[in-house]
Amino acid sequence: MRARRNSPDAEAQAAGRASTAFAWSFTNTVVARFGTLAIGVALARLLGPEEFGTFAVAFIALLAVLSFNELGVSLAIVRWTDDPRAIAPTVTSVSLLMSAVITAGMLLAAGPFAEAMGDPDAAGMVQALSLCVLLNGAVATPAALLQRYFRQDRRMISDQVNVWVGAAVSLGLAVSGAGAWSLVIGRLAGALTSGVLLIAYSPLPYRLGLDRRYVRPLLRFGAPLAGASLIVFTIGFVDQLAVGHLLGPVVLGYYVLAFNLSSWPVSIFSQPLRSVAPAMFARLQHDPEAMSAAFHRLLRPLAAVALPICVVLGVTAPDIVSFVYGPAWLPAAEPLRWLCLMAAFRIFFELTYDYLVVLRRSRIILAVQLVWLLALVPLVIAGARIGGAGGAGAGVVAVAAVVVLPMYLRALSRVGIDLRAVWRHCAPALVATVALGGVVAVLAHLIPTAFPALAGSGLVTCVVVGALLWRDRASLTALRTRPAEVAA
Repeated sequence: MRARRNSPDAEAQAAGRASTAFAWSFTNTVVARFGTLAIGVALARLLGPEEFGTFAVAFIALLAVLSFNELGVSLAIVRWTDDPRAIAPTVTSVSLLMSAVITAGMLLAAGPFAEAMGDPDAAGMVQALSLCVLLNGAVATPAALLQRYFRQDRRMISDQVNVWVGAAVSLGLAVSGAGAWSLVIGRLAGALTSGVLLIAYSPLPYRLGLDRRYVRPLLRFGAPLAGASLIVFTIGFVDQLAVGHLLGPVVLGYYVLAFNLSSWPVSIFSQPLRSVAPAMFARLQHDPEAMSAAFHRLLRPLAAVALPICVVLGVTAPDIVSFVYGPAWLPAAEPLRWLCLMAAFRIFFELTYDYLVVLRRSRIILAVQLVWLLALVPLVIAGARIGGAGGAGAGVVAVAAVVVLPMYLRALSRVGIDLRAVWRHCAPALVATVALGGVVAVLAHLIPTAFPALAGSGLVTCVVVGALLWRDRASLTALRTRPAEVAA
């Protein structure tokens, strides 16, 4: 079937709207991350590794369930080619029903899961956090509608309320001696207030309904994505599951702190991009050349910023952990070194994943995820047994570099992405990053005090990133262009 091409301005128009939405999403993430840094540090110092590890056990259970909650049917709204108001009530009803069933299952499985993770005291926290699953299903449709219409400004408000309400409640309870429960109650408070705002900000009225014409197509669309999402979660958290089960909640607390720190580049750069990239690619899916050009245009500045930051974060890991969180958390530095490298891979993998999803290459995605999981499980377990938390992190990076990266590159080649162009876009950032890592390592060796060493490393990193972005200023200018908006 011959592909229908968009208007000549299709790529620029989609990029204009997406760049504005990305700006809002990026601002949202940066404000949330940097604004709550002090609160996160305070909570880590107040609770310590043991209490933090107990909460981590419960939180991993929540993330596992959220990975396939509401069976992924809400994503159909983002890709729906017609007016989404026809399917919105049905999506809401299916999401609520499936979330209620999953919540009930989480309540029943809380005890066995907590015991398997070596911390039976976490069972009550797992059950309490199951309410977040129900809230997530209730607001899945409004959240998807905001994404479809590029209303990241409204999403920013709801997300900020979630962060700040949750952080304030958690900090207040932690000071009063509530321990790990302070994090659980704060999470629930933030999710509830944010959910109310998402419903209020929804571009369409919040309605329940069940149109049988759409139920089966929605389930056919969502179920494979939900299955793939569960595999993606397992891939992303099998290391934490292995560390918790084999090494106990205290070491898990160190590892989770390292994982959270390493996720900063992913959260700041990749997650805001993922909030707009699928919708942008979907609007260009009838124009393969424009869609491919958009992928390359996003890749250049992403590599220029993310790669240097990931490497510098890994090189300076001991200084960052000891200076920010205190000497008690220093064992987190070793896994952090490895997980920062994994963060760089994750940013590229997530962009590729979203691109393939829009192209409906579900078989390729599933094949990559299954091979990734099969290779990851034994290597992470072996790494944890041999090298502790650091060994688990090393296993994660080894599988990403040797197994997953070649598979994703081959998949991109099969859908028309020129791999030589991918290399051209990434090579300057890779070369600059290797040189930057060497300079920062020398600075860390020559300057024994943590703060001056971190300040010098940060200054050099800003110079390198600034130079790379200046080199790619043409791509940035194109992404900032805002021609006439396309119809929703």
